[in-house]
Amino acid sequence: MRELRREVQIIQNIDNDGVAWSKENYPRGFTSYGSWDQLHQTSPTFGELEKLLNRHVAKFAEKQQWDLRGGELSMSSCWVNIMPEGAAHSLHLHPLSVVSGTFYVSVPKGASPIKFEDPRLDKFMAQPPRKPKAPTTMQPFVTLTPNEGDVILFESWLRHEVPPLKPGVRGERISVSFNYDWV
Repeated sequence: MRELRREVQIIQNIDNDGVAWSKENYPRGFTSYGSWDQLHQTSPTFGELEKLLNRHVAKFAEKQQWDLRGGELSMSSCWVNIMPEGAAHSLHLHPLSVVSGTFYVSVPKGASPIKFEDPRLDKFMAQPPRKPKAPTTMQPFVTLTPNEGDVILFESWLRHEVPPLKPGVRGERISVSFNYDWV
């Protein structure tokens, strides 16, 4: 974990294109998404992370009961994210991929959760709100609060966001996000 954290900091310090892209697209935060998004192919440290993630993705595919028909799920992109206080990641999805996810390198106490949107939300137009204690499967949004070392996987079509880190949260939320394609 220490080596991964060190490489993330180096990337932030030397990725001038990523800094410029982040200023326009990721206010207050840093991401190498718009510049260095093939880290698994260029860094031995991220290559090792890819091997770990491959096992998780294979189990995920099994649980989804996917028939890959002789194909495989292969990491297609991998980038870093750094979210200090006030940084947010707006609602989005990952088009053209099958599985997406995040590996959490560092998560400060009190950091915002990742928030997933029920894909049927637009179909609930006139429906009364759910009771707060309704089962998670019936809620319009589901939040997961990660810890350092956690891997969260989801199907790439699932819209998600990370609300701003709250004022007073000390430290940065550092993560590695990735996509897998069916090849």
